[in-house]
Amino acid sequence: MADQATFAAQAMPLMDSLYAAAMRMTRNPADAEDLVQETYLRAYRGFGGFQEGTNLKAWLYRILTNTYINSYRAKQRRPDETDLGEVEDLYLYRRLGGLEAARSGRSAEDELMDAFSEAEVKAAIEDLPENFRMAVLLADVEGFSYKEIAEILDIPIGTVMSRLHRGRKALQKGLYDYAVTHGLADRPDADTPPEPVASGTDR
Repeated sequence: MADQATFAAQAMPLMDSLYAAAMRMTRNPADAEDLVQETYLRAYRGFGGFQEGTNLKAWLYRILTNTYINSYRAKQRRPDETDLGEVEDLYLYRRLGGLEAARSGRSAEDELMDAFSEAEVKAAIEDLPENFRMAVLLADVEGFSYKEIAEILDIPIGTVMSRLHRGRKALQKGLYDYAVTHGLADRPDADTPPEPVASGTDR
């Protein structure tokens, strides 16, 4: 059982990372600060139940995510302007398809991605349906494993895999549509439109 006296030493160094994640979730600096403050308050109160030797970052992210889902998502707040450029670079989205494409080497889609600015890629991520966006952010931006994401979101690993697959496909489609509109890619044959991506829940 963890000693609350060690909370500051172990948890406080992770605050910057949690704030960056809160910014991506809330898209609003004031809301992000409130979310992190509430997360640390809840974490401090519950730190006695934290098992030493387990993943503290994943434990804090679970509290952060649950707090966001229960409180902030319901408010549906959208800032007029937020400089997400200050948040960590979404490096993985330089390659369509996430980790799979990154491992398989550069492709025609990789070359196309070079034409997008970070702001355009981030806007496409923000447009993802909420369930998909959370899974994609935790996997491809924060670097959590399927098992850790399942624990953070309290969903089965199979659901995590499904949301990541569908979220990445939706992201690809959004960026491809943008590329076609701006003349960066050829318009598809009118007789064979791209397959639509469902935006409903998968649970």
